[in-house]
Amino acid sequence: MSSPSERYAASRRRTGRPVLIDFRLGYSFDLDPFQTQACEALEDGYSVLVCAPTGAGKTVVGEFAVHLALAAGQKCFYTTPIKALSNQKYNDLVERYGSASVGLLTGDNAVNAHAPIVVMTTEVLRNMLYVGSDALAGLGYVVMDEVHYLGDRFRGAVWEEVIIHLPASVRLVSLSATVSNAEEFGEWLVSVRGETQVIVHEQRPVPLWQHVLVGSRMFDLFSTAGPDGDQSMIDAGLLRHVADRTRYLDPIPGRRGGRMPRGWRPPPRPDVIARLDREGLLPAITFIFSRAGCDAAVLQCVHAGMWLTREEERAEIDEVIEELTATVPPEDLDVLGFWEWRDGLRRGVAAHHAGLIPAFKQTVEELFVRGLVRAVFATETLALGINMPARTVVLERLTKYNGETHADITPGEYTQLTGRAGRRGIDIEGHAVVVWSPEVDPQRVAGLASNRTYPLRSSFRPSYNMAVNLVDQMGRPAARQLLEASFAQFQADRGVAGLLAQIRRNEETLRHYEKQMACHLGDFAEYADLRRRLSEREATLAREASRERRGAVAASLEALRRGDVIRVPRGKRAGLAVVLDPGVHPHDDPRPLVVTEGRWSGRLSLTDFPGEVQVLGTVRVPKHVNHRSPQERRDLSSSLLALDLPDAPRATRRGSGPSGDDMEVLRLRRELRAHPCHQCTDREQHARWGERHSRLARENDGLRKRIEGRTGSLGRTFDRICRLLDDRGYLAGDEGTPAGRQLARIWSEADLLAAECLRDGAWDGLDPAELAAVVSTLVYEARREELLVDKMPSPAVRDALATTSRIWADLRDDEVGRQLPPSREPQLGFVWAIYRWARQERLDRVLATAAERGNELSAGDFIRWCKQVLDLLEQLALAPGAGGGRPPVAATARAAASAIRHGVVAQSMQP
Repeated sequence: MSSPSERYAASRRRTGRPVLIDFRLGYSFDLDPFQTQACEALEDGYSVLVCAPTGAGKTVVGEFAVHLALAAGQKCFYTTPIKALSNQKYNDLVERYGSASVGLLTGDNAVNAHAPIVVMTTEVLRNMLYVGSDALAGLGYVVMDEVHYLGDRFRGAVWEEVIIHLPASVRLVSLSATVSNAEEFGEWLVSVRGETQVIVHEQRPVPLWQHVLVGSRMFDLFSTAGPDGDQSMIDAGLLRHVADRTRYLDPIPGRRGGRMPRGWRPPPRPDVIARLDREGLLPAITFIFSRAGCDAAVLQCVHAGMWLTREEERAEIDEVIEELTATVPPEDLDVLGFWEWRDGLRRGVAAHHAGLIPAFKQTVEELFVRGLVRAVFATETLALGINMPARTVVLERLTKYNGETHADITPGEYTQLTGRAGRRGIDIEGHAVVVWSPEVDPQRVAGLASNRTYPLRSSFRPSYNMAVNLVDQMGRPAARQLLEASFAQFQADRGVAGLLAQIRRNEETLRHYEKQMACHLGDFAEYADLRRRLSEREATLAREASRERRGAVAASLEALRRGDVIRVPRGKRAGLAVVLDPGVHPHDDPRPLVVTEGRWSGRLSLTDFPGEVQVLGTVRVPKHVNHRSPQERRDLSSSLLALDLPDAPRATRRGSGPSGDDMEVLRLRRELRAHPCHQCTDREQHARWGERHSRLARENDGLRKRIEGRTGSLGRTFDRICRLLDDRGYLAGDEGTPAGRQLARIWSEADLLAAECLRDGAWDGLDPAELAAVVSTLVYEARREELLVDKMPSPAVRDALATTSRIWADLRDDEVGRQLPPSREPQLGFVWAIYRWARQERLDRVLATAAERGNELSAGDFIRWCKQVLDLLEQLALAPGAGGGRPPVAATARAAASAIRHGVVAQSMQP
């Protein structure tokens, strides 16, 4: 019998494109022209970049790469950005090709890893490339689904690493949302991967109507009939109605997000869903940028008595729930809120966010796809590739918290969210509904809806792990050259040409300014330089005076202790306050955590105090006070108000100008008055031209520095990283040391800190639960500010964390001195939770303990952080020792990983 590759070659000679013809037979619909174009390019031996809107059918091209690989007797790796997508694609491919031909590798699961088709997260493939895995033998195709993740500031670098390091013989299939610089991205792919065809398809498979819901009235956003009409004309009726509604509102100034008016209330969520149901616009996904908001929306629908399902559908819902949650430990059902969650599902409503355990999210997704759950309230994570299309998408707000502040959503985010509306093959049109509020301007909505694309920007930067892997494999010069082939450097180099053109235009303008500032009495450029130097000297003196005051305030804040009573002199928090945590940080300004007499709690900063802070007295603060508890804030406020304290002293304001007898200032003033141009009657007119000349000259200097910073910027960063690794013994010239080879097997944001702790022996002698607790500080990141953890689970944990913090501080100082981004400080917020879980305690006890210590965790967050700790522990168990063999903590790391893998954590890791 002939081999698959021989059959493929023979059939191709007979029919020209037999593999594509055979592939088409597996679909019940004809391929779109862009799909056919991409598949033909693949069959002709090209790599392809396919950019198309959500739901357009990009994955068909990826599935054809799978088909080509099987027909040619090769392997195909199908990569996705998230584990949920990997599991979904694994099930799709198993249904088509059978379980014997498909494998899954996600970090959580390893199923049939040597199959010809393997679905995996992008990080798994990156790790394979660095270790030279045997699984790469025979690899013919790699599909990178959602490749626009390359712009993600946290994980985007992984996509570039894979694209750069893949063997040249591998054909790459890059599937992306529609981005405005697809051609630029395609040019870069050609430069690093060779022949690549770029296929851009901007038309949605299902037309999208844009609406605004104002109270109980639904308006079309655009006036032209049809979803693809002139999108510059906003519906006049919408504008009139919004103007009428706004006219009668009573604004309240000072609220976050602008003026929040009296007389306006958002339409109740159950009413919105009922309205959509009456108009045949369900199923719907309502995006609420808050987990608590999603859960509250479901409760509101339940309390409103909403039922979107029939009796026979509820029986089917019960069956799906039973099947997909069968492995959830029964003792955890109450703490997981199972019964309330189940009640919502049976009514046809559900929440979907990262706080849910995976089994609950999978159940919601399955029921929604089947049409049994008809209203889902979700955070934006649902928009990231998971196959859950709806007829309608509702956006409650156009702002969201980005990790630092509340910011407007971008056109790209709006496109990604509304891209879920309209199910191909089911709906003839999709609908996007923005719920109006006084802060929503229809013009802004129109701008978001009209701008359907966004640029892809690289987030690539070298890491310690990347540096030791590359240097050990190919030497330092070749590694540096490879990094300079990144998309980040490609974009930086292209930007240099534009900056040079701007400099040339500015130089022409400078010559014009020089003519305008010319003075018949003398050299006005010299006179203007004296004025500039005098102004800069006075500004320097003012800054120095401000720094002195700032230093005095910082010193007074650093001296505060728990229970001290102080007075906040100004601002919204003015009045008495009691210190809960001094907030002293070795590398930052103090930010004391306080509760004020007005019952507000939060951290203060230097800007809240114009002068030194005086301690007015003390109050007793309970040992485990929770500043988020309204009752505890009320008690502390009462204690403050009961104190007999003097009235606030009248603030005195010191001058902030420069010292009057500064010798440099006096000298410059004398020279200025003695200069011939000082007597010119047109002096100020010349000075205005001189100021313009000075500003433009400074702009040119800045542009030249930007060019210098961009040209070879990644290479310079790589050089600084290598010098640090040289000095710390991880590199020796063009080779990795034993310590470097240990670092090369640690893939974590805290890779070097973990390697330093291993080499220092900081974690030796810990038991499994203690090691899990300490390792958690390297991966855990709090979603909000948390209370200071003042007690550790054991003396051994306390000592290990003290050593870890010392190593981190030393490393951070080294990084700052070398102009490298500093490693993130270890965070203690997950220590107690993971310690108790590794000691086999029940989930309800673990979450309750975390809440008591000021760190309220949802079950979904708890599982996610457990998996991150588990991932790093398994890396530590497999990493080679710095002196050969295995490090002393390897066996403990394996035991700790085993101790974590139980209950809902183990259940969530099942494929």
